[in-house]
Amino acid sequence: MQERYQNLKIAQRGVLLNITAYIVLTLLKLVVGQLSHSATLLADGSNNLTDIFSSCAIMVGLRLARRPPDEHHQYGHWKAETIATLLTSLIMLLVGLSVLYSSIRDLFLQESSIPDIHALFVGLFSGCVMYIIYLRNTKRAAAIHSEALAAIAKDSRNDAWTSFSTTAAIIGANFSMPWLDGLAALIIGLLILKTAYNIFSASAFSLSDGFDDDLLDEYTAAVQKIPGVELVHNIQGRSYGANIFIDIIIWVDPQMTVRQSHHITEKIESLLRRKYGVFDTDVHVEPWDIDYEPQQPNELNSH
Repeated sequence: MQERYQNLKIAQRGVLLNITAYIVLTLLKLVVGQLSHSATLLADGSNNLTDIFSSCAIMVGLRLARRPPDEHHQYGHWKAETIATLLTSLIMLLVGLSVLYSSIRDLFLQESSIPDIHALFVGLFSGCVMYIIYLRNTKRAAAIHSEALAAIAKDSRNDAWTSFSTTAAIIGANFSMPWLDGLAALIIGLLILKTAYNIFSASAFSLSDGFDDDLLDEYTAAVQKIPGVELVHNIQGRSYGANIFIDIIIWVDPQMTVRQSHHITEKIESLLRRKYGVFDTDVHVEPWDIDYEPQQPNELNSH
């Protein structure tokens, strides 16, 4: 348990690095974008502005998730991280719509202008910075098994590619294609909306206790190899932040002693924790029904 809380602190430090970088780059892009008349750089800066709020929401969620279980939250506060991620997606949605509206207006009104060359260097510099942060946080997320930090890292990677696209658009705009700057801003707006939708879908799925059926199939196959387990009768999973909770019903020989069946449950808990990183496993033992006809895996795991 203590290790999980320590991992949350490590994830918070990774998010803090993102916030610091986003603040600096947002100010740089908005100022230079305004001075150089670059709609793409302004759109990119607006995207980073949402990332500041998003990262702050994740930071608050990680802090709340560190609270220990209490009378009203017996499973802990792990879902605070997921709720913060959901709020982040809504912020991104609003900004994405704003960027999309501005870019379409500029294209139809033909208000695009040729950006100054300084905007190019800002885009290139920002892309390099965010990609370095992406590599650093991805490595750290893999080491501590943090889904939140991994998501932040992927967002940094998207921002890096967006900045590189901004650079390409500014180059094109300086070669007698000024409309390319507005078009790139339109694409960035669509990317923001796509990212917001993906984050919202994943968060809503987790908060509604959705779980990956493929993982349940893996758990089922592994558990049924344990000696003494006649059949995995039912298995259900749910996530609390980065922590996985599994409820499983197994059938064993009716003549088996209580001590023997308890020993099997300990093996199951140990296996799922060691091999798959399952945080908590609740195993229920029932006597084997010889006349039972096994169901298909997708029917067995439905919940």
